[in-house]
Amino acid sequence: MTRRFGNRSTFAVEVGEVWSRDLRIVDLWAGGKRLTTDDDTAFVPSICHQMRLTAELVRRREIPPCPVTGRPPEEIFRRLQADETEFRERYWFMVWSEILDNVSKYAYLDDDLVIVFAFWRATHPSPEDLGKVFTARIPPDEFATTVQEAADLLHTEWAG
Repeated sequence: MTRRFGNRSTFAVEVGEVWSRDLRIVDLWAGGKRLTTDDDTAFVPSICHQMRLTAELVRRREIPPCPVTGRPPEEIFRRLQADETEFRERYWFMVWSEILDNVSKYAYLDDDLVIVFAFWRATHPSPEDLGKVFTARIPPDEFATTVQEAADLLHTEWAG
């Protein structure tokens, strides 16, 4: 049975089928888009750790502020994507394993946590999404709670 944490229209983690002791289906959603379109089989010990670290950073508001005020999220994404310096690395977000290596994603604080992302693989199952930038806005504490609760379930069932 799949357990959903959060809301697909903003941000959600769906914990699904167990494949083996260490592997589990984990689907991630942001702004109504499923991020884990290419691979949703997560290595539980690793993803739990990564999710908890991210939740804590967001909860403590240790995500950088908007890099360019007054500009739309799509433009901010494109500027970060084009930047080849270490500056853009400050905005990398949800570096949680191979289940997200099909999507470029950045985040910043602008009252809400703003997640900007784009799918880049030519084999993406929805070709109409390629070249588009998507945005998800969510209160930081809501994001942190969603991620922490999903990580807790994953860990409890893995360790149990």
